[in-house]
Amino acid sequence: MLLNLRISVPADRSGAVRDLLDGDPGVAHLAVLPGGSVRPAGDLFLVDVARESADQLIDDLRELHVDRDGGIAMEGVDAAVSRLAEEAERRAPGDGSDAVVWEQVVRSTATDATLSVSYLAFLTIATLLAAVAIINDSAPLVIGAMVLGPEFGPLAALAVALVHRRRSVGRQALVTLAVGFAVAIALTSLAALAGRWLGWYGTDVLLADRPSTGFITQPDRWSLLVAVLAGVAGVLSLTSARSSALVGVFISVTTVPAAGEMSLALALGSGTTFREAATQLGVNLVGILAAAVLTLALQRAVWHRVPRITPRVDRVGRP
Repeated sequence: MLLNLRISVPADRSGAVRDLLDGDPGVAHLAVLPGGSVRPAGDLFLVDVARESADQLIDDLRELHVDRDGGIAMEGVDAAVSRLAEEAERRAPGDGSDAVVWEQVVRSTATDATLSVSYLAFLTIATLLAAVAIINDSAPLVIGAMVLGPEFGPLAALAVALVHRRRSVGRQALVTLAVGFAVAIALTSLAALAGRWLGWYGTDVLLADRPSTGFITQPDRWSLLVAVLAGVAGVLSLTSARSSALVGVFISVTTVPAAGEMSLALALGSGTTFREAATQLGVNLVGILAAAVLTLALQRAVWHRVPRITPRVDRVGRP
């Protein structure tokens, strides 16, 4: 697995960067365009590097302040037909699918921590769908709400912020989570009140036997276990090259449905149901976050033990 790096380098560091890249066994292809970068001014480097070597390489580039005075952009390479690429992947330590590119993780989760209109829309629609699922005791509709729920994005951003001490990202993630659920629950409660006013259902809907959705108001040790497993699965999907849309379903299993139940409880005046659903939501959010933080910390500790295959450079670019 390769990553393509597009690096804008100030002219005074171009030689040091070229030596660094040319001497890295994980680099498969290297192209240099002198004067190719206009803003910032300098040379443009195009690099295909084995994913296992990318994190180390980016660290070395940052030590040369390329991130401060130039720029580093990265994207995955879907396929590379090249013997040099195969050799670079073979020389790089570890397995590409397990390698963690920390800057990529930090940047992507920081984006997910942003409170946006689309985030509020998806979370509100998911919560509305969960409320409909509870009223009809429909397992397929619960799954639909799980698929739409976007809440793992800011949860992952908060976990990354705690592990990497990015306070601004952490604060933004907390705001996104709190405001997102508050808006989704409030709007779903209004919709539930409208349904009650229209006579579609009454207060007895929360007391009815619900074999498919009754688990939402029954937080127990299994709720915590599911949350922990979801947190681990979500982080592994985030940090590795192996991701699956099913992970999103797993992660949302008792967060968005609990928010839907809280909305119905507010609209129908059931304090007991609201407390049970809020407990379920709290248990799962805390469990997912704790598991995500521990998984990230463990990955960071293990990945830092992987032997380096190139010498580190000092801040003036000399090996």
